[in-house]
Amino acid sequence: MAHTDTIAAIATAPGAGGVGIVRLSGPRALDIARAISGRDLQPRRALRAGFAAADGEPIDDGIVLAFPAPHSFTGEDVAELQAHGSPVALRRLVERCCELGARPARPGEFSQRAFLNGKLDLVQAEAIADLIAAADLRAARAARRSLEGVFSQRIAAIAEVLLRLRVHVEAAIDFVDEPIDTLGLPQVAAELGGLRARLLTLLQQAERGRRLRDGLHAVLLGPPNAGKSSLLNALAGDARAIVADVAGTTRDVLRETVRIDGLELVLADTAGLREGGDAIEREGMRRARAELERADLALLVVDARDPRAGRAALADAAAAVPLRLWIHNKADLLAEPPPPVDDTLHVSALTGAGLEALHVALRRMAASGAPDAAEGEFSARARQVEGLRQTLGHADAAAAELGNARLELAAEELRLAHDALGDIIGRVSADQMLGHIFSSFCIGK
Repeated sequence: MAHTDTIAAIATAPGAGGVGIVRLSGPRALDIARAISGRDLQPRRALRAGFAAADGEPIDDGIVLAFPAPHSFTGEDVAELQAHGSPVALRRLVERCCELGARPARPGEFSQRAFLNGKLDLVQAEAIADLIAAADLRAARAARRSLEGVFSQRIAAIAEVLLRLRVHVEAAIDFVDEPIDTLGLPQVAAELGGLRARLLTLLQQAERGRRLRDGLHAVLLGPPNAGKSSLLNALAGDARAIVADVAGTTRDVLRETVRIDGLELVLADTAGLREGGDAIEREGMRRARAELERADLALLVVDARDPRAGRAALADAAAAVPLRLWIHNKADLLAEPPPPVDDTLHVSALTGAGLEALHVALRRMAASGAPDAAEGEFSARARQVEGLRQTLGHADAAAAELGNARLELAAEELRLAHDALGDIIGRVSADQMLGHIFSSFCIGK
């Protein structure tokens, strides 16, 4: 996809540094780089050069690199001016590029051009931003796998099977008077069943990748005075929530982002659940239940001295979230150490006892119980996870329609499933969606 304009931007992070890079892409990129450097460029060879203004005044000196199309990141002619990392000098270089016919690049425009020119798909393009924003080694590794195409290849393999099934069913529509067995539809149904299993596995892997990128949204839930706010403060390492012996101290949802062994956790401390309370406290309890509906994980906190009463009070709320952990707090007040229980951790927010075991449990639950996937196979975004959910839903609907011999409806559901997968990797024409995605990128990317 050819662009008639040439773009320029600083591709290194803001601030002073040893080296700064100005990147150009477009039909005039190499000519502009020649004019600024005064060098006869050679493909993919670093050349020492002095960078000059229009009147010949030196701007800086450094290295110039040329990447002729199509062998470049964007698929267009690309040039890089590598100078000292002076913000003043780099801005002057960009201004000189614009004087020679370039324009300032928009956020993410280099990656967007790479996507539009077929150098990478949308999942890989988003992985670039994820890699840049990775807060730890685990997230960086997962983003790198997505950038290398691990996620895209699995989507493409499923899309290929979906397309084949779709063609088979649509062809069978013209022979509806033939017996189902003659048309080979039982084999199609069996293959669709296997495809749904692969989709479910990929969805689970993508959800782990999404948690690794966005963090785990956990809600602290429990009766009043169970120590939820104290536990939040202990995990955060700071007094973020007000702690008091008065029931109903927490009235609203308090959110705090903490990092535990590299895992980003968004903790939401909520009002204690109980019968009664004044109007403000009842509103706090309503908000607590609303927060639970959006949670990945429920940390169900009860007083270790009377756990049965606490568990009974939380029975309905516990059933609302599939991923949950029971925490018996105030274990330091027990007369003797409690016996170990499979689904329960005994901790003391006051003394810190049991917090290390809680960290381990949270890391395990972030990986959905898969020890070999603790780091995540690839990074994923909420948009991509939702696309897989839609694909799985349409595949389920197609299987139901196929079972009822409604071939036209089955073919339509397979088409919708195939389109949903296409949306994930970028086989779309919605300029608004592309603009939204790439606008979150760095200017020089």
